[in-house]
Amino acid sequence: MANTIKTSPNDPKRYHPMTLSNGLRVLLVEDPEATKAAGTMAIRVGHFDDPSDREGMAHFLEHMLFLGTEKYPNAGEYQQYISQNGGTHNAWTGPEFTSFYFDVKPSAFEEALDRFAQFFTAPLFDEGLVEKERQSVDSEFKMKLQDDMRRFYQVHKETVNPAHPFSKFSVGNHQTLADRDGQSIRSELIAFYQRHYSANLMTLVLVSPDPASQWQGFVEQEFGKIANQSADKVLPEVPLYREQELGVQISMAPLKKSRQLTLTFPLGALDAWYRHKPLTYLSYMLGYEGSGSLLSALKEEDLVSELSAGGGINGYNFKDYNVSYRLTEKGLAEQDRILAMTFQYIALMREQGIADWRYQERQTLLERAFRFQESTKPLDLASHLAINMHHYEPQDWVYGDYRMDGLDQALAMEILDQFVPENARLTLVHPDCEGDRRAKWYDTPYRLEPIGEQRKASWLSGPRDPRLALPEPNEYICDLLEPRPEPSASDDPMPIYQSERLTLWHKKDDQFNVPKAHLFVALDSEACHENAKAAAQTRLYIAILMDSLTELTYQAEVAGLNYNVYPHQGGLTLHLSGFTGGQEKLLDLLLHHARQRQFTEARFQELKSQLLRSWNGVRISRPVSRLFNALTTTLQKRSFDPLRMAEELESVTLEQLHQHIDGIYRHLHVEALVYGDWLRSEADGLAQRLEHTLTQVGGPGQEVKRQLVSIKGQGTIHREIESSHQDSAILVYYQSRRNDLKKMALFCLLNHTISSDFFYELRTKQQLGYMVGTSYVPMNRCPGIIFYIQSPVAGPLQLLESIDQFIADFGYALMQISSSEWRDTKQALCHQIMEQESNLKAKAQRSWVSIGNKDIEFDQREQIAAIVESMDRAELIRFMMERMRIANPDRLVLYSSGSSHSDLEPLSRERHITDISSFKHQSALIDF
Repeated sequence: MANTIKTSPNDPKRYHPMTLSNGLRVLLVEDPEATKAAGTMAIRVGHFDDPSDREGMAHFLEHMLFLGTEKYPNAGEYQQYISQNGGTHNAWTGPEFTSFYFDVKPSAFEEALDRFAQFFTAPLFDEGLVEKERQSVDSEFKMKLQDDMRRFYQVHKETVNPAHPFSKFSVGNHQTLADRDGQSIRSELIAFYQRHYSANLMTLVLVSPDPASQWQGFVEQEFGKIANQSADKVLPEVPLYREQELGVQISMAPLKKSRQLTLTFPLGALDAWYRHKPLTYLSYMLGYEGSGSLLSALKEEDLVSELSAGGGINGYNFKDYNVSYRLTEKGLAEQDRILAMTFQYIALMREQGIADWRYQERQTLLERAFRFQESTKPLDLASHLAINMHHYEPQDWVYGDYRMDGLDQALAMEILDQFVPENARLTLVHPDCEGDRRAKWYDTPYRLEPIGEQRKASWLSGPRDPRLALPEPNEYICDLLEPRPEPSASDDPMPIYQSERLTLWHKKDDQFNVPKAHLFVALDSEACHENAKAAAQTRLYIAILMDSLTELTYQAEVAGLNYNVYPHQGGLTLHLSGFTGGQEKLLDLLLHHARQRQFTEARFQELKSQLLRSWNGVRISRPVSRLFNALTTTLQKRSFDPLRMAEELESVTLEQLHQHIDGIYRHLHVEALVYGDWLRSEADGLAQRLEHTLTQVGGPGQEVKRQLVSIKGQGTIHREIESSHQDSAILVYYQSRRNDLKKMALFCLLNHTISSDFFYELRTKQQLGYMVGTSYVPMNRCPGIIFYIQSPVAGPLQLLESIDQFIADFGYALMQISSSEWRDTKQALCHQIMEQESNLKAKAQRSWVSIGNKDIEFDQREQIAAIVESMDRAELIRFMMERMRIANPDRLVLYSSGSSHSDLEPLSRERHITDISSFKHQSALIDF
């Protein structure tokens, strides 16, 4: 079978499918370029399989399998082993599948597999940990009570056929998973596990740089022990929607201000038609964004800002096809106009859209993407293929996502015939919605009402809008390219052009063998972020620029030419990526249009409103997410809180924005990188064109300093971030006093050593919350480490005390580990630091980050790894004793007090930041 799996000509991997004696389907992948090994087990069981009186059971079971097995009974042993060997691990539970996955350094793969296999043969289901992990599931549930996506998802579940398993509550909580009649849920967990975790419902994908023959026997031995219950996957063959659930409108009020309309056409399951992908073809037309498109006409009338087509839930016997619109204020009042134009466009598709050449364009683009398929990380590959093995025939496990065998006109028309008002559901989200119902669990207010016959008829009446037209042939789809064989002059990027205003770096790729490239152009301007108002205007400029480019560049994006404009501390960056054939043409178009600035008042007002809604909406964001954002806005001189930028943006006019943009371009410092299939001569030509363009827009400027607040000598500083959430959250940040390589190595090693123990102690044992962790955080090249928790059960004071106690205890724990364990820990971190990039994108991005960090020799990670290798435990212990285990350490404590903890003792008000601007102004700054 190995030779029947279709692979890309650009794929060096070898695939070895096998079926074990117990019926487990396995795919062993040899990836000679991989620097890590990875594994994924995908089980065809999900929340659809939950007993009706035990909603959340599949999710709860997923949690429990991490907490000890007969061979490895310590609940934190698996996580610790993976972490100490440079790896990561996680799992997810979906409607029909559950997936467990991990990666590690290759030398630790067999031992990791041994631990992993025990999940599926001999889990303990420890009685004490059942109760603790039930609290963790409940914490996860509570953490997302104010998540609009979860709130709307529950409404969706309550407005479908209640006999369909989609209607079940998927997450679970303390109520649905409670013990009953004095009996623990443990026995039900075990019964659910024994029934559903059957080898015949599983797929296992393992990826390693080593030959499969080296570990095939081990796989057969350990994973062959998984029981085969010959489990049948039986889900009820009832429709997702009955007649009474069609032709309805559901209206919901969001917590974050937004206006969204979704037109849904329920279809049957289409997985069997993956070889033809009819929806891919139809979605290209309906979701088209170029001239003549539905979106173009709706934007011209200021009815919508965005449109997407094709998404929607899908499963074993259903597929929702969604057309989603982001509404303007005018669009909210004229929904029927939007829907009428949508049905006009669908009629146009029926009449003119079913054509072979249109299908062949999509087919060509997917074939090209497959021909020049780039490698992914072993973990991503394993996770993707394990699910594909459940959906595709073996020969298509790799190719299935790209396969388009030909246009089936009858099938396409059959689908379009279901795009009618009688088969539609409408979902409206807007802040002024008054609901007469409340969704269970999330308390979402909503209204459910039938769509009147007269209203549906109005969508089909009236003449077709003459502006509507189907896409023309795509001029960006050029002849098939091949990568040029010219060897690179250097292993790393080199500066090939330098002037007083521009430095351009170039690296001809000769590693990944794809006709693609990445272009980064960073524009530094003091005017971009000199204060909160300037920063807000810069973001509005980027939003309007991107919006104005949509119609002009859509065909290029469809053809695999992508671009983005995003802010950085010193200004803004333009990033182009994709096939090289049209990149120069696209870049010229972008630069020309950016200078023209043909922005309308209507689009200005709408995009300004969107930004304001987004920034003001942070008040109800997840508490720990707000703390992550507050870390940068507290310490980076040129970063500002979203709420502060919203205040400043309120009064900005279009004329003022134009004045701000003029200021941006008045003095520019530009640094650029061309990485990929660009010849040196082409890069030289690009440098000349950029230089010429820059001389036309303004004078040369200086590189903007990236300044960071130093907390050295300030002791413990507190800053409270207001939150409307019931959970409390805390983030504790320790900053290096120097930004040299030794300190980078030290902070990296500290985080690597401490992370798994911190998670196990404060989440698994103490059950303080679902979001618990540590992270190495380099800010403006200054190393640091953070400890964070979001908790439904403890306030900020208790959380800080728990973190401090853990730090106090960890030094002693560090002394207890053996010399070999210390050596293995360092080697795993070095392997992680030195992990090689698997594709052109990752390689180009790393080079761009190195340039930004002034690592112009491109050897910083090698130096850090060498320092880590030479460090001894005494250095790490001494650092913790001197910097973290003293009475008043230099650190920043960010926190928010949850509504459920308002009666608890608060944190000390000593050394509290009350005015962030004054704090930044009065603090010493680290220049970079």
